[in-house]
Amino acid sequence: MNIQKILAELGIKASNSGVSTGLNWMKGDAAIINSYSPVDGKIIASCTSASDADYEKVITTAQEAYKVWRNMPSPKRGEIVRQMGDALRVQKNNLGALVSYEMGKSYQEGLGEVQEMIDISDFAVGLSRQLYGLTMHSERPNHRMYEQWHPIGIVGIISAFNFPVAVWSWNAMLAWVCGDVCVWKPSEKTPLSAIACQNIIAEVLQKNNVPEGVSCLIVGERNIGEKMSADVRVPLVSATGSTRMGKAVGAAVGARLGKSLLELGGNNAIIVSEHADLKMVLTGVVFGACGTAGQRCTTTRRLIVHESVYEKTKEVLAKAYSQLKIGNPLDEANHVGPLIDKMAVDGYLHAIESAKKEGGKIIVEGGILTGSGFESGCYVKPCIIEAENHFKIVQHETFAPILYVMQYKTMEEAIALQNGVPQGLSSAVFTNSLKEAELFLSNNGSDCGIANVNIGTSGAEIGGAFGGEKETGGGRESGSDSWKAYMRRQTNTINYGNQLPLAQGIKFDL
Repeated sequence: MNIQKILAELGIKASNSGVSTGLNWMKGDAAIINSYSPVDGKIIASCTSASDADYEKVITTAQEAYKVWRNMPSPKRGEIVRQMGDALRVQKNNLGALVSYEMGKSYQEGLGEVQEMIDISDFAVGLSRQLYGLTMHSERPNHRMYEQWHPIGIVGIISAFNFPVAVWSWNAMLAWVCGDVCVWKPSEKTPLSAIACQNIIAEVLQKNNVPEGVSCLIVGERNIGEKMSADVRVPLVSATGSTRMGKAVGAAVGARLGKSLLELGGNNAIIVSEHADLKMVLTGVVFGACGTAGQRCTTTRRLIVHESVYEKTKEVLAKAYSQLKIGNPLDEANHVGPLIDKMAVDGYLHAIESAKKEGGKIIVEGGILTGSGFESGCYVKPCIIEAENHFKIVQHETFAPILYVMQYKTMEEAIALQNGVPQGLSSAVFTNSLKEAELFLSNNGSDCGIANVNIGTSGAEIGGAFGGEKETGGGRESGSDSWKAYMRRQTNTINYGNQLPLAQGIKFDL
């Protein structure tokens, strides 16, 4: 795969601007950010980051664009989003390869991420004609009540490195058809994928005479996210990342009574029942625990297995792990690519040592891979550790391919273990028992935003709202009615009579 050719076709140069108002690239007056590939440790390209003055220019440009964009009919906005989806289709292979090379996920997963962008574009096009409000019966004669939804303005989007493009699109495509404009701060670890997205949609924006500022990009360090979170001109900040980051964003936005949409950490578990099909379990667990090298918020981090199938499950998984191929993610023969950087590797090693100190037993040995093909120092071996749910390290989300296994006696006990962590994103049970499945999905079951039966924790379709509870933040993105997060609700009452009766029968005669 010719990376240089792919970069050229995506408009990525050796040195790029990291600040865009959609139609124009700004110089960028702050530090230079180099994007290193965890695949080989090489610099892919560099970009300029935003200064305070750049940030101010972007926000004021977005404010002016909103005045025009919000008054364009929603189906027309949807048509522009449809064209964006088509532009992404043309560049799917190239963008998927860049995502894989810059982030480290497998090429197939990179393609899947771009397909998510295309899918949410299609979803948003349909949504553009379905921004429904409700009608209500009034208690007063000759009155009509209804509610309608209006755009809110600038939507600030802070995305994480592990899904460098898809999560932005979940927010942006919906926000655009709702009439909002977007300012995107991508992870400084994966800026080139974001720049490529701006390049891809720029032609669509220009062709449709979209005002400058509808789609803005602003690459920068942590300070840019802090400025956005504190900025009263940004009524909604959607942030994806760690719980630590989300708490800071939520506090800053909440202090000014703004709205935040937070998609934070996960500590996801699969329960394996005595009634489970172990062949299905194998696929669900191995992809869930090892896909994206354990760097998904929906990664399977805990496996809770019934005592009667515990030893057999460990045996089957250990054999499957021994067959995993680790290496360059652009080589489709490999299952697992690298971690994003050496800081992530340090976190992985620390977690393994912490688990050992707390009494964990290694089932499948971890470690760093060295030698030819592993020069970046970011390749690690997926490992399995027998542990207890109360271990401090098990309660913590480690963004790496570490799977903690434990056993249970009753389904009620398994559900208690599943729920017994601070995070609440994704969960799953493998069982062929209808009673167990329904218990897991009941009020007494999983406390997560996502609860699956006979599929893993990782991998969500855009038709359903995505998000979680507790320290995962409580936000919802993508499908269902998550569009409401990007709009403000207004209740309207119309009196078409000749009298002015008051609600609740109140008398106020003059």
